[in-house]
Amino acid sequence: MRPRLLDLYSGAGGAAAGYHRAGFDVVGVDNVHQPRYPFAFVQADALEYLAAHGGEYDAIHASPPCQRYAPVTRWRGAAANHPDLLPETLRQICAAGRSWVVENVPGSPLRPDFTLCGSMFGLRVRRHRLFCTSWTPGALLPPCEHRLSDYCFDHGGKQTETTYRDAMGCEWMTVAESRNALPPAYCEWIGRQLLAALERTVT
Repeated sequence: MRPRLLDLYSGAGGAAAGYHRAGFDVVGVDNVHQPRYPFAFVQADALEYLAAHGGEYDAIHASPPCQRYAPVTRWRGAAANHPDLLPETLRQICAAGRSWVVENVPGSPLRPDFTLCGSMFGLRVRRHRLFCTSWTPGALLPPCEHRLSDYCFDHGGKQTETTYRDAMGCEWMTVAESRNALPPAYCEWIGRQLLAALERTVT
């Protein structure tokens, strides 16, 4: 039987697709309806759902909104206009008593157990993301190696946004949905480490 993973702040399912490939059955939760989410989905407040149902899952992933910490938000001087859900998410996810992963952008106050980039997976995108985990990191990847041909998300300056979306591996999403998505390859790799951590807790 495949372990069940709760995908909080799920968006359109970039993380979910990776975890599913790694071997999990995934249920997504987001306060906005996600018609293209590829697995079971519940429209609800993520933290309220975690408090009520977190114990029903084998593992939990959370990607709280990153706009508070994203450099582009600070450049626009609007960081204070975005809620800071990361501290409360970490507090509640630790209290849930399950193996977990929390993801956010560089610049956030998140312990970077893993820092992943598209170039680590052969993707033509520069998209760095931090992952904090409930287990001690073991497996590592080579450092990212940017190429001149890599795509940077720049709202169509060097390439169309659909090109960037497709290079991430998120072809089923709209462009707007893909702006906040994780490339599935990131969570496929993280998911395999999570599965190994779950196996260690059982044996």
